[in-house]
Amino acid sequence: MPGARLPETVLSPGLLQGIRGRAADYDARNAFFTEDLDELRAAGYLRPRSLSAAVRDQRLLAAHAPATALGLTMHLVWMGVARDLAAAGDDSLAWVLDEAAAGEVFAFAISERGNDRVMSDSLTRVERVEPAADGSGGGWAFTGTKIFTTLSPAWTRLGVIGRHDPADGGAEAGAGPSIVHGFLTRDGGGFRIEPDWNTLGMRATQSHTTVLERALVTDERVARILPVGPGGDAYSLAIFANFLTLIGAVYAGIADRALELAVESAHRRTSLRAGGAPQAHDPDIRRRVADAALALDALAPQIEAVARDRDAQVDRGVRWFRDLTGLKQRCVQTARDVVDQCMHIAGGGGYTAASELSRLQRDVLAGIYHPSDPESVAATIAADLLGPVPAPAA
Repeated sequence: MPGARLPETVLSPGLLQGIRGRAADYDARNAFFTEDLDELRAAGYLRPRSLSAAVRDQRLLAAHAPATALGLTMHLVWMGVARDLAAAGDDSLAWVLDEAAAGEVFAFAISERGNDRVMSDSLTRVERVEPAADGSGGGWAFTGTKIFTTLSPAWTRLGVIGRHDPADGGAEAGAGPSIVHGFLTRDGGGFRIEPDWNTLGMRATQSHTTVLERALVTDERVARILPVGPGGDAYSLAIFANFLTLIGAVYAGIADRALELAVESAHRRTSLRAGGAPQAHDPDIRRRVADAALALDALAPQIEAVARDRDAQVDRGVRWFRDLTGLKQRCVQTARDVVDQCMHIAGGGGYTAASELSRLQRDVLAGIYHPSDPESVAATIAADLLGPVPAPAA
């Protein structure tokens, strides 16, 4: 409820210190954050909670290990979707919360090369599999290639989407194409993981390519079957809201840490021009620090307001899509600008491969590749203000 105190975080100082201590090694080895996941799961970090609590913790976790925070965002999004639907009286994904409480790890397989429509269409093809005579085995077979499958080494439940085009004739005659949303289980087979994650930053997420080869989503694990095209239903909105807000919090956390390191550097470094005084006394350094902090300070009220309204089930109508995409874009761009300023403040030492700040600069760049991209954000805001562009005359 609005104004209620958030529950205490499970992110103890000792837990966070250990997580930060491993981050550089994961990055250098291009290795998954196995120990982080084990410790965070044992501490209860993967359990469902309010969006307000989740974004607060994600911002803090990202300031200690950005890739770990980004990876766990995918699991927390599904917790948020199931929670939001349940709060609205829809228990269709209650089993997601139950399985998460039992220790299952949820992830996403949505992104595809060449598909800039994200969830409103798919290059993955889905075929109906009719149940056997005894009623078992019914579901949907997915065939396609998904990229950026974060948590590849660890997920046990994988959210997938694909396009089903009804065959001519039969019971589906006249039906339009649809997008099938569902969940694979890791022990269900029908997929292979290509270990191809070797990126500039966010390396510990291990977001490998996943090839689906008639991977079966059983009927009881189908979340939604929706028409192809943009959707404003509660399920789609819940995915957008949780994903974009949690992603924004991760990049704000990166900027938090970068500014902290820059301030430490300004106090530590000295200037011969200033007679050996700390760089913290230099007017240019002070201006850069102030500019970075001013930009970063503006993010918290927006993130917190969006999370609070989602928790309170505030109906912003279609304005939600403008607000959510704008929030993500603003968080990512602000974080990139802040980290850039901090690199100037830290000087050449920040450019060394061993510098935490240089790793943050590589990690923050990943933000431009998450949906929604700047072009999509601009189109969403323009449509909200100016209305849709009319279809060309025939």
